[in-house]
Amino acid sequence: MSESESSTATDEKKKSLFQRMKEGLARSTRNLSDGITGIFTKRKLDAATLDELEELLIAADLGLDAAAAIAEAVGKDRYDKEVGPEEIRRIVADEIAQVLKPVEKPLVFDATKKPFVILMAGVNGAGKTTTIGKIGARLKGEGKSVMLAAGDTFRAAAVEQLKVWGERIGAPVCSTKIGGDAAGLAYEALARAREEGSDVLMIDTAGRLQNKADLMAELEKVIRVMRKLDPEAPHATLLVLDATTGQNALNQVEIFGRTAGVTGLVMTKLDGTARGGILVAIARRFGLPVHLIGIGEGIEDLQDFNAEAFARAITGAS
Repeated sequence: MSESESSTATDEKKKSLFQRMKEGLARSTRNLSDGITGIFTKRKLDAATLDELEELLIAADLGLDAAAAIAEAVGKDRYDKEVGPEEIRRIVADEIAQVLKPVEKPLVFDATKKPFVILMAGVNGAGKTTTIGKIGARLKGEGKSVMLAAGDTFRAAAVEQLKVWGERIGAPVCSTKIGGDAAGLAYEALARAREEGSDVLMIDTAGRLQNKADLMAELEKVIRVMRKLDPEAPHATLLVLDATTGQNALNQVEIFGRTAGVTGLVMTKLDGTARGGILVAIARRFGLPVHLIGIGEGIEDLQDFNAEAFARAITGAS
């Protein structure tokens, strides 16, 4: 393939990823884009329009601080001027991208750590098990050997779901009896993954309600027990967040971060909400890496997070 053909193929891939993101974020886009059109059509930029813009951004779950900062940036040097909706969308997109760019970090697997252990945390229904399957499918596609561990030992449905994913992607699944010890299972899975030379071990955990101290203690135990075999395990702890929970996601990041030492975030179900701006509020407050976002049901709909594409998609900026 020539250099120009390779460049064209890369551009087309970027375009298709952006298009998928745009489609996946349609509900959030509609709210923000239509809202901006309503505020800034044939009106001068003044205190009232800026207040309306700030309220619109807060309603999209961007958070008070981000909304105020973006409204201030929009108002700079434009006071009493007529500004079109498209220009405002571009400015808002640029401001959102600036907040998100520092947390745009791909999930990196250190090949010197074998197996590379990923612990998945999050509340019930956030999409942990599905996310494990999708990441596993991607890794298998890259030629890595993957093992899964069904650490959500209290929910038979979660164990079965992980086994289905294991069969689908061709990855062995470690499990124990329903109600069994999750920490013991994690230890056994790590020992087996070592023995079998797996590149990556992904461990599912119960969907702990973040205000349940005993369940959080169990999560801490899983980590403590694994470290008897590998003092550095887990090498990544990913918190899976459901975008439809809105502001509650902030509370989850705080609690799980304190308990499990979260190293990165995966935001799912962005296609199911009009409040995708919650990612901006989380980035601004915690600064944790955002590795992946889910914008649909398909495997290809779990995408590497791209700050600029997200900002453009969510605002409807061209």
